Formats: sequence, C-alpha cells, structure tokens
Amino acid sequence: MFKINFYEVTPTDKRFLRKALNGKFRMEFYPEPLTDKNISTAKGADLVSVFIYSILDKANLAKLPKLKLIATRSTGFNHIDLKCAGERGIIVSNVPYYGENTVAEHTFGLILALSRNIHKAYVRTVRNDFSPKGLEGWDIKGKTLGVVGAGGIGSHVIKIAKGFGMNVIAFDVNRNHFMAEVLGFSYAPLDDLLKKSDIISLHCPYNKATHHLINMNNIGLVKKGALFINTARAGIIEPQALHHALETGIFGGAGLDVFEGEDLVKDENQMLTRNVSVEHLRAVLEKNILLNRENVIITPHIAFDSVEAVERILQTTADNICSFSAGTPSNVVK
Repeated sequence: MFKINFYEVTPTDKRFLRKALNGKFRMEFYPEPLTDKNISTAKGADLVSVFIYSILDKANLAKLPKLKLIATRSTGFNHIDLKCAGERGIIVSNVPYYGENTVAEHTFGLILALSRNIHKAYVRTVRNDFSPKGLEGWDIKGKTLGVVGAGGIGSHVIKIAKGFGMNVIAFDVNRNHFMAEVLGFSYAPLDDLLKKSDIISLHCPYNKATHHLINMNNIGLVKKGALFINTARAGIIEPQALHHALETGIFGGAGLDVFEGEDLVKDENQMLTRNVSVEHLRAVLEKNILLNRENVIITPHIAFDSVEAVERILQTTADNICSFSAGTPSNVVK
C-alpha cells in the first residue's frame, strides 16, 4: 500500500480526499507547505501531493529516496524541479483544467472594482461617509482589453469581455485563428497590445519565456492610465516596472491576485520572533507600498478559490493518484 503525504491541505480538503481515495492508501495530512524545514516528514512517502507554496527543488528531492509521484494540486509546476524529478524517474502530475471560468470571473471582479471604485466606496461607507465625491467610475463597454495568454483562462476572459461589449486584442505564441473568429477578437504583438489596451490582463503560464515579460524596457509603451490585472503569476511582470508604472501614472490602477514575494509574507506576523532575510523584508516592504495605494487592490491568491473549482482540483488529484497506482499515470507533466 502506497504511502501518500498531503501538504497545504485544509480540514475540508482532508475529508474530501479521504472519501475520494477510500482507504486505498496510507495517508498523512499537513496544513503547511513542504519545504526544507519539514522535508523529513515526507522521507518515507511514496507519493506527495502539494500546492504552489511547497518547494520540491533538487535539494529537497534528494531527501526523498522513496518518492515515485508528485501530484501537484495546481496547473503550474514552477515549484517543482522537473529536470531532477525526471532524472530520478519521479512522475509529476498536475491539474491542467479546473478553474478557467473561476479565475476569469475573479479577473472581472477586479476590473469592475477598479473601474467603478467599489473598493474605495466600501471603505468610505463603513466609516459612515456616503459622499460620492471622487468615486466617479468609467464604463468598460467600448474599451479595449488586452489579454496576454489566450488559452483556457484567457479565452473565458475574452468571452466575458465580449458580453460587456469590449474590444479585445490578445497576445499568444500559439494563435488559434478559428477561436479568434468565433469569439470576435484579434491577435497582436505584445508591444501593440501594450500601446492599445485600456486594460491589460495576464493569463499566460510562468516560465523562462514569460519571466518579466512586462519589464522596464517595455513598460513605457503602455497606454497612459491603463488598468493592470494579474491573476496569473507575479514573475510575469518585473516588480520595478510595476511600481514605476503605478508611481508615474502609466497604470491607472492595478488588481493583483499575485505579487512578488507573496509566499514570504504569509507568515509576516512571525517576523519579530525569528531571524528574517533581506529578501523577506524586501517582499514585505513592496507589499506594504502596494497596499498603501488607493488605486491598487490585492487579493490573497484566491482567484482559483471557489467551492466548485477546489472540488475539481481535489477530484482530479485523487484521479491522478489512482491512475498512477493502477500503472496508467494521468495528467503527466512532460
């Protein structure tokens, strides 16, 4: 019987997985991520299942001699050293589809909050101030949305945008012209998208090719006052470029479900009780600078987090584990 260690799980996740796997495996559950600090807990595991804050780099994998499968409960897998896993014969499975509409809906939640100053209005009214001064918004109908990455999530964003009567342009290395014709959008080079978009929304994967895709070299191309939305990965935009664009008015506002160093500030309340790295301090400082801007909305990486999407993640993970156990691995990351 395989032993599986699950990390970054809630009590609800635990109940679901126990029921879905129905006693077929020996299971241990941990609420915290799997890192170098607790890697010893997974030493005897045949399989581990993690989310995005766990770190399975070469050093950690070397400490897991029995490991045969990493079942990440995410689409992205940049927290896993695929090269090292491949050399060790460790299979990596992911959840390729679970929340395309979920993330797209959150994206528009951020867009509407910024375009209609909903976040500012809420703060004002809870203080019993009902003055509308300074809360005038603007219509998104007729505006141009630039979608960076027109895959599963991006295409759902485009569908919603067309429902609002928006014009849409997209940048993607893989162009699906049939989809573009059906949904009524056009492809454009990234530079053109930055120049023409009233709202820029990121939906591409994070990898070597997309690392700091938007940066100090091209941020000046952005249409003055454009909104910036990131529900993908923080590393797609260079932090310096993000802060510069907000400081100078290149971005009229930003809706961020992810930001550089978010994994470092999750336990910010413990900073006074232990040694803290310069990297940690920088992440906290940058986060606080963003939070102090009235035209920035930060949500704590919850774009994926709906009841339905989480159930799809857990069910697909359970299916991946069962498929591996049966000798027919599914959703294998190449």
